[in-house]
Amino acid sequence: MPEGRLVIGSKRYSSWSLRGWLAVQLAGLDVEEVLIALEAAPSAAIQAATPTGLVPYLEHREAKVWESIAIAEYCAEQAPGLWPEDRVLRAHMRAIAAEMHAGFRGVRQAMPMNLGRDFAGGGRTAEALADIARIEAVWREARALCGGPFLGGAAFGLVDAMYAPVVTRFITWRPEIRAEAWDYVEAVRAHPLMERWYAEAAAEPEAWRLDKYENPAHAPGA
Repeated sequence: MPEGRLVIGSKRYSSWSLRGWLAVQLAGLDVEEVLIALEAAPSAAIQAATPTGLVPYLEHREAKVWESIAIAEYCAEQAPGLWPEDRVLRAHMRAIAAEMHAGFRGVRQAMPMNLGRDFAGGGRTAEALADIARIEAVWREARALCGGPFLGGAAFGLVDAMYAPVVTRFITWRPEIRAEAWDYVEAVRAHPLMERWYAEAAAEPEAWRLDKYENPAHAPGA
């Protein structure tokens, strides 16, 4: 019998859900996955299922955790090794994970997550381009510190889970980034957990699709 549940939203669109889901999968928590379709307006179903009316939301062995970065830290307590062992490197990875959680509003607004569309060339607002430059610098420094191919080293970890939705945005919107950044994008996209998420997103009902994500403001030709 599962030891709890993880409430998430549509896999095609929900960047925050992807972060929480990856953390739970990396930690190997035995929880039931509760998938609720996102809606154009605030979802009554999600509001009924979570304390904040937002996803992701984790219940595990009586612990109740919301906010993707808090879920990541909880998972790290259950499965040590999801952050680098070295104290200095661990502090660096936590800092850039927190930066992702709190920032990059320009990319979030101009390049919404949609795993089923190609919006190449769109979304290139000044704010998004400034965020992308910073993201490239974050990735470059982290991989140099740890040796890659992932941000924390040889294994896909929690810091990569935090940046995974950015990877999906870059695949969908195709901003002009350096070859080393595309190398990281490809490494994340090829991970088995990302393969599984993409496949399950593609299998979601067409009735779940939302116009604001299928025809976003900054898509080419919009």
